[in-house]
Amino acid sequence: MVAIRRRSQAQTQPSYTWASVEALSQRLQEPTWVSDLRRQAWSIYESLPMPHLEEEWRRTDYRHIRWDEAEKLITPNGATVEQVPAKHLEPLVGDRQGGLMVFVDGQLVRYELADELKAQGVIFCDLLSAAHDHEALVRQYLMTQAVKPSDGKFAALHAAMWSYGAFIHVPRGKALEVPLHVVIYNTHAGASFGHTLVVVGENAQATVQIEYANAETSAHASYIGASEIFVGDAANLRYVSLQDWSRQTFEFSHQRARVGRDGNLDWIIGTMGSRLTKAFIEVELDGKGATGRVSGFFFADKNQFFDLDTQQNHNAPLTTSDLLFKGAAKDTARTLWQGMIKSLPKMQKIDGFQACRNLLLSRDARMDSIPGLEIEADDVKCSHAATFGTLEEQLIFYLTSRGITRPQAELMIIDGFFDELLQRIPFDRVRERLQEAIEAKILG
Repeated sequence: MVAIRRRSQAQTQPSYTWASVEALSQRLQEPTWVSDLRRQAWSIYESLPMPHLEEEWRRTDYRHIRWDEAEKLITPNGATVEQVPAKHLEPLVGDRQGGLMVFVDGQLVRYELADELKAQGVIFCDLLSAAHDHEALVRQYLMTQAVKPSDGKFAALHAAMWSYGAFIHVPRGKALEVPLHVVIYNTHAGASFGHTLVVVGENAQATVQIEYANAETSAHASYIGASEIFVGDAANLRYVSLQDWSRQTFEFSHQRARVGRDGNLDWIIGTMGSRLTKAFIEVELDGKGATGRVSGFFFADKNQFFDLDTQQNHNAPLTTSDLLFKGAAKDTARTLWQGMIKSLPKMQKIDGFQACRNLLLSRDARMDSIPGLEIEADDVKCSHAATFGTLEEQLIFYLTSRGITRPQAELMIIDGFFDELLQRIPFDRVRERLQEAIEAKILG
């Protein structure tokens, strides 16, 4: 007999204590300054209520998560890189990659860095090692300027409980010809706290690919993560983030990039997996002439719920932001996109654009898009849009009348819908991966 718990009786939040944080800190044998940061973050975490009715959360109900399963810290159990599906290990472009880090159940199980990048002074290592070996550099950036513990309950919990992650530093003036690749993969259910910290120095150039995935389980899992991206003055970063969690995984993440004077960020986001994803995605244009482009793909089916909250902050004049999200939903899935373009006072001559285009593929699916502008300057060019559509039976009839099956006809039309977004992605393999995700959702 299966016991049925009433919602009022279910655990409504993680049951971590300060003792949990201390035990983690001791197990990791980390520097004292990291332990001090955890203590400060835990204090903030205890002072904040679980999010419920705040504007960013009032449409997102995560109370069905089984925290008694999802809060158990995932620890290494002997799994190796062989457990990671091959598609996650493939190079982004061609057959070369400058570096590869693979984390399985929070443990670094594979590490590669090309000699040519070592010679350029590139730092590409796990975050805990970087905290020991590059203290001054990591301490300057780690949850002090981009994602901060004060950003919310889950940001504070992450700051107190992160246990692994990647640190990437590209020195000033260095241009990397081959991409760096980080893979985060879990083999069993529980809680995972990963952190990515990327710093691209002045006039430097890099391409970074991050992948998130885990094995299918019947128990609930959680990923409470953070990504911090720093693009220096006149630097150029192409950042690819692909998420394909299992259907019992709940993601709560904060992702923020800061772009310096005349810097350029091209950020590509693919959201395919998880039971529920609540992601804060923010671009801070801090220097005059900074540019940030964000291209987001999402496709929800069955009982998935994606809540993507984006922010484009123009903190300097003559800055440009361009955000395009395209998504689809079928079955009983639900998606929510909330976007905001904000300019500070006197930040003139900015150009901000945001759009979310949605394709509803069933009567029971629901998609919401809420664009927004908060402009405090008077010489700006800012616009936003949200559109919704369905598959047109006339187009399907036209294709099926020529011998194409209905599923294939639907797939062709959906491919056409996403083509505008895919054309913004400069990597053939990423486009192929997203197209494969579309095919899997439509054809099974």
